[in-house]
Amino acid sequence: MSEQERSTKGRRYEMRKRADQVDGTRQRIVEAASHLHATVGPARTTIAGIAEQAGVTRLTVYRHFPEEADLYSACSAHWQANQQLPDPKAWSKVSDPNGRLRLGLSDIYRFYRDGADMLLRIYRDKDVLPDGLRRTLQDRDGYFRDVLLEPFSDRRDDQTLRAIIGHAVSFWTWHSLCRQNGLSEDRAVEAMVTLVAAVPEGQHAATHRRATPTSTGL
Repeated sequence: MSEQERSTKGRRYEMRKRADQVDGTRQRIVEAASHLHATVGPARTTIAGIAEQAGVTRLTVYRHFPEEADLYSACSAHWQANQQLPDPKAWSKVSDPNGRLRLGLSDIYRFYRDGADMLLRIYRDKDVLPDGLRRTLQDRDGYFRDVLLEPFSDRRDDQTLRAIIGHAVSFWTWHSLCRQNGLSEDRAVEAMVTLVAAVPEGQHAATHRRATPTSTGL
């Protein structure tokens, strides 16, 4: 091997080594931030605290994550990669409304249980989250609601039904029923299915028809 080839190979090795070090430092920062989010919550997590947990300087944290939103996104991706997320596509295969509701809520409540430490503090501190992440939480809950509402077909515009299913998929509903009041997840799911079944049919549609003008002369 010529001197030039050895030099080129050496430079490539050093570049890979530096890249690995950079990646390792970034990962430690993400893990440190995720740990603090799950233990003290986003509202009490500081750059200084992240730096101390990761064993780096505050400047290093800022160098890797100059924008706060980037750090939150990296933490969210890191946490989710280690979770079994709810699977709305699996729920959608069930056409029976109550069957889909049971399956979906069981899946959601299992996810809430598995991720309770992080989710409790994320939802509690939602107001301090970057706008994008806050919207993602809201959109996810709305998506869960809509997938569970879909098989109710002509009742999908029923405001009461929509609100109650939205209540059922909320993290705080699970937290109140299961964590604060000691229900098993199975019983919590059945309580929500019973509540949905108790919504009278047709009231919203009748109200809507009465409120709709019969004349086009507005």
